[in-house]
Amino acid sequence: MERESRHGLVARPESRAQLHLADWQAAGLEAGKFFPATEAGLTDPYAPDDVPNFQPPEDGRIASAGKDFAAKLDEPDSQQDWHKHPAAAGKALDITWHYHAPHKTRRWNYFLTRSDWDPAAPLTREQFGLEPIATYQNSGQPYWSADDLLPENPTVHSVTLPAGRTGYHVLLSVWEVADTGNAFYQVIDLDIS
Repeated sequence: MERESRHGLVARPESRAQLHLADWQAAGLEAGKFFPATEAGLTDPYAPDDVPNFQPPEDGRIASAGKDFAAKLDEPDSQQDWHKHPAAAGKALDITWHYHAPHKTRRWNYFLTRSDWDPAAPLTREQFGLEPIATYQNSGQPYWSADDLLPENPTVHSVTLPAGRTGYHVLLSVWEVADTGNAFYQVIDLDIS
């Protein structure tokens, strides 16, 4: 059954969702914002008038944003042999988001797996660590009257990969919305040299 595309996704380099799901599914990987938080009801310390977060995805269900229709995205590389995009340590990687339904956006966070992560295990907060390697934030407040929160379509971010990370890594891209409690989750498999 053909469904209308919704929300947004990482199109370049192609996210795991873009490669393995229908477009409408890939653009609907939505769960509570403020990763790596684990609880719902938190307010944004930068923009306290934004809508509090819903429940973020649990460990082991991060790539699917906890969506059953996307559960295969949560399988470790040892089970799926995910397509890995070439990238260079210490260099910028351009990430392109496309939106079918743009939302007032607070920020995008980018998390990279740690140097000692285990590709044969499910993705967890511990696999990524707690701090993003890059954050792009919109400043307009409050969200209901700010005119600078709708993202350009497409949105391109230049994310510099840490110099010390090589080999297979996963980049988690999280698009946080200001006027709902959700974010959109996309993972990109990288072969960093």
